[in-house]
Order: sequence, then C-alpha cells, then structure tokens
Amino acid sequence: MIDRTDEQHDVIRTEVRRLCDRYGNEYWRGLEPNRYPEEFVAELTAQGWLGALIPTEYGGGSLSLGGASVILEEISASGGNPSACHAQMYVMGTVLRHGSDAQKEKYLPQVADGRKRLQAFGVTEPEAGSNTTMIRTKAELDGDIYRINGQKIWTSRAEYSDLMVLLARTTAADEVENRLDGLSVFLVEMRNDDGTLIPGLTINPIDTMMNHSTTEVFFDNVEIPADSLIGVEGAGFRQILDGMNAERILIASECIGDGRFFLERASAYARDRVVFGRPIGQNQGVQFPLAKAHIQVEAADLMRWKAADLFDAGESCGVEANMAKLLASEASWAAGNAALDTHGGFGFAAEYDIERKLRETRLYQVAPINNNLILAFVGQKCLGLPKSY
Repeated sequence: MIDRTDEQHDVIRTEVRRLCDRYGNEYWRGLEPNRYPEEFVAELTAQGWLGALIPTEYGGGSLSLGGASVILEEISASGGNPSACHAQMYVMGTVLRHGSDAQKEKYLPQVADGRKRLQAFGVTEPEAGSNTTMIRTKAELDGDIYRINGQKIWTSRAEYSDLMVLLARTTAADEVENRLDGLSVFLVEMRNDDGTLIPGLTINPIDTMMNHSTTEVFFDNVEIPADSLIGVEGAGFRQILDGMNAERILIASECIGDGRFFLERASAYARDRVVFGRPIGQNQGVQFPLAKAHIQVEAADLMRWKAADLFDAGESCGVEANMAKLLASEASWAAGNAALDTHGGFGFAAEYDIERKLRETRLYQVAPINNNLILAFVGQKCLGLPKSY
C-alpha cells in the first residue's frame, strides 16, 4: 500500500480506477433500487482497499486517512457509489485509537482479509440524531457480560455487517454532571457462527431515495462479553469523535469525486451537443454554472486535505473536518445541478446516470451531520458566538 505524496496518490487513483472500470455505470444502475454491491465490495476487499487503514501487522495497508480518502473519491469520480465501503474505513478511527491489543489482534486481520465486515456504526436513534448525548440505548454490566436494550436508526449496512461499533449509555444521563459522560463504545459481534443474528438483535431495512442499504436496529436484552468494551467505560463520546471526524473527511472526499463526475460528464456533453448551430458549452448560461461548480469543488478539495493532514498528524481537526464536509457537499450538489441543467431532459434519463448520482450526493447535505449544525458549530467554535442549540 501507499501513502501521502502526489505520485503515490496517482498510483492509488490508477489502480482503483482500473478496478472501477470493471464495474461501470451499467453495474451501478442495475443495483437500483436497493441491491447491495456484493461483487464490488468483495473485489475491493480482495485487493486490500477496504483494509487500507488497518496496520500492516494485522494484514492491512497502513494507509493514512488521506490515502483512504483518495480511494473513495476515485470510486465516486468513476460513477460508482462508495457508500458500501466508507464505514469500514471511518470506524477504524475509534477501533485503532481506542481498541485494546486483544481486540485488534482478534478482529483486524479478519476485517482486512474479508472474513468479517465492519460496516455498521450504531449511534443515531429516533429521538437522538445530532444530539448524540441524548441517546437512550443502555448497556448494563452484569458479571462478565453487558446486556443491551434500545434502538438505533439509519445504521447503514447493518444487514451486511458482521461487526458493529455501538455507542450506548452505561450511566443514565440524569446521573452524570457532564452530558458527555456516561456513554461507552462497544465492538459488537452481530452474528453467530452460522451467519444468523445473535439473540435479541433485529434489523429492519429502510427504503430510501438512494441505494444506501440503511436500517433500523433493535436490541432486546442482547448479551455481549464484557471485553467488547472499547477503551474506557463512560468516555465513549470522546472516543467516537475520531470516527466521526474521519467520517466527515471521507464523505467530503466522496462528494469531491461526485463533483468531478458531474463536471466531466457535463463538460463533455456541453462540448458535443450542438443547438442553434453552436455547442451549448459556448453559451455563458451553460458555461458559467459549470465553471463556478468547478471552483467550488477545488476549494473543497483544499479543505479536505487540510483536515486529513491534521487527522493523520493526530491533531485536533473537528472544525476542519466539518468545514470540508459542508464545502464538498455543497460543491457536489452545485455540480450536479449544473450537470442536470446542461443535459436538459436527458439529465433525467437513467441511462445518463446524472439523476442517480444527484440522489446519492444530495444525502450529504443532511448526513452524517446537517450542514446547518455545522454552521452553528463553526459560529460557536470559530467566531465566539453564543451557542444556538
């Protein structure tokens, strides 16, 4: 595997694009509305890309988060949907930085070679979205087990995962002085040896406007070993921040890839499509929105790298990760809208893939955190304004 230089990233792009070329837009179109890209994920795993962040001593590639972001960017830019891949990367921030040696030795080699998939991140609940500290799912210690009760929602790819990084309350909210305390993180084995779900665990799929394999998950007296705890009991909120910041950076990279897909397709169409005796790209009404979107994508890319470099250096990057996600999600949406306008009626035709990619990229103005909450966060943290929520 490779790491941070432009030359090394060019190698990543070349190899990932070579793989993606075997799964063209027809493949992704054929998965609509909700089939999981099993073949694509299996090949990514076999070639080591989904184990990229896992250290080499556990069978992974020891890639930086920046390097991993290039993988997802390239999948998006090729026309693919990397949503089935990103969770296995961003949850690594929590496992790698806070997991025990025993947990890493047991699970990371199995994740690296594909024997187990770590694609489920159980945080959000029906009445606790971005207000994470208000979650109600409980994990109660009883001897050498934790007993879990509660519900998670928007837990994407839980149906296709063997492991889940789960955030639950180990101390009730009204029993802690600081609302950030009393939350703990667990690495949950979701399946028995025969592949069936462990007792008490129920997963229900949720149909959505894009193919994202998202679900709701119910815990009814689910018992897990006490050594499933990641890090320190009660410090879980701070521990999952590593995963959340990584998630925002990786989602930003996907949006940047989406933006480049839209701009490449739209520019080619605008050069070739002739109306009233001239290419439509010669008209400023077509050209300017594409140029502006290109500028937005390039600006978001710079913030993505600033955030990724801080993360990889082990420095605080919450502000930068959130700004990168906001800029990139807005840039990809602008590029998608410009591409749709450029294509006119053909932009709504499934065979052109603009409408599919536009549905996919629209999600990221809302998830994994709403852009309005990012603005509130930046206003408070950077500008010293009163807290608005």
